[in-house]
Parts: sequence; structure tokens; C-alpha cells
Amino acid sequence: MLKRSIGKNAAVLALFALVTAGTLAITQITTKEPIERAVREASAKALLEIIPIDRHSNDLLVDTYPIPKQYWALLGLKQGGDINLARQADGTIDAVIIPTVAPDGYSGPIRMLVGVNRDGSIAGVRVTNHAETPGLGDKVEVKKSDWILQFNGKSLKDPSRDMWKVQKDGGAFDQFTGATITPRAVVNQVRRVLDFVAENQQVIFSAPVSKRAVEVEQPTAPEGENN
Repeated sequence: MLKRSIGKNAAVLALFALVTAGTLAITQITTKEPIERAVREASAKALLEIIPIDRHSNDLLVDTYPIPKQYWALLGLKQGGDINLARQADGTIDAVIIPTVAPDGYSGPIRMLVGVNRDGSIAGVRVTNHAETPGLGDKVEVKKSDWILQFNGKSLKDPSRDMWKVQKDGGAFDQFTGATITPRAVVNQVRRVLDFVAENQQVIFSAPVSKRAVEVEQPTAPEGENN
């Protein structure tokens, strides 16, 4: 009797595990596409805030150039990343968007996207992830404050490189009232991005159209439609 009861319970548990696994598999399949679409839309929104759609004719999300490994540390990227390229209709790269991480925020790393124009000036900066103090450090978010907009149009020549500091440190950039560590980290990291672009300007702004972008722009024709 005991053996029969144990066998019955084991069969029930096995059936339950099978049903659960099947449910999870179906859920993963049915939610994968919506999640990927949501991630793409969020990423596209962040990129288009920096370089509006009227400034390029390509898909910023897929036309990319890999950041050389020797610059990962400078940009705060432990796993590397890709530069998003904004091209004009003739293929000329007008601006780029570079992912970067300021490692020394008050409450941890501050992830950002920095747009840089061909002339070396900043197209825009957006913070994409941080853990800074609400009401103080979170003013790096454009929805909380316009502080981040002060980078627009700035370059290593305006202000000069030695002035790329917050005012408390003798530099040209405002800090927050009651908070200096967060803005200092952001200013320093944006300057590092400009250093990276200045050192690699020719390579970055002459990057070929990425293979992925070509595949997206020229999808494979359905069967029966071959030329």
C-alpha cells in the first residue's frame, strides 16, 4: 500500500513538473517578442533624444561599430559595447552615440549615452541607469532636471580640457546644491568620451555600414521571388 501511494505521488509530481515546464516554455515563447520590441523601443527613444530622426537616414540601433577593447576601461565598459552611427543620406557619419559608465557615482556606477558630432562637439548626454540619491543625485536625469543639457554643444575646446570640472573644483560646470560627487563623476566621464573620440576620430567617422544594418536594410527575398 505504501509503495503504491509513493508511486502515485511520484507520478503526480512528475506530471506537475511537466505541466509547469510546458507553461514556462509557452510563456517564454509568447513574451519574448513583446519584450524584445519593448527593449528596442526604449533604446531607440534614448538614442533619438540625443540625435533626432531628422539628423540621420539610417537605423541607429543596427548601424554600429564595436568599441576597441583597449578603450573599454577608459569608457567604464567591463563587457565592451557598440558605437551607434548616425549617417546622412550619402552615407557620411554626422554623429555618433557612445555608451559609457562613470564608475564613481555617489551610490555606484552611472550609465550614460554620449552623442558626439563630427566636429567634436557634444550632441547630447543622457543617463540611462543609476542608483543616485532621489532629490539630489537623480538630477542627472533629464526628467528631473535640465542639468544634463548644459553639455550640449560643448567640446574639448569649449571649455578647454582643463576646465572640464565642476565649479567647486575650479571648472566650468555647475554642480547640484548639496551634491558634488554625482555631477563630478558625470563631467569627468563625458570628458573621457571626448578624449576617446578625439583619439579615434578618423576611424570612428569613417566606419563602414555594419553587416547587421545591411541585413536589416536588405532582407532575404521569400522563396519563389529570386531574381
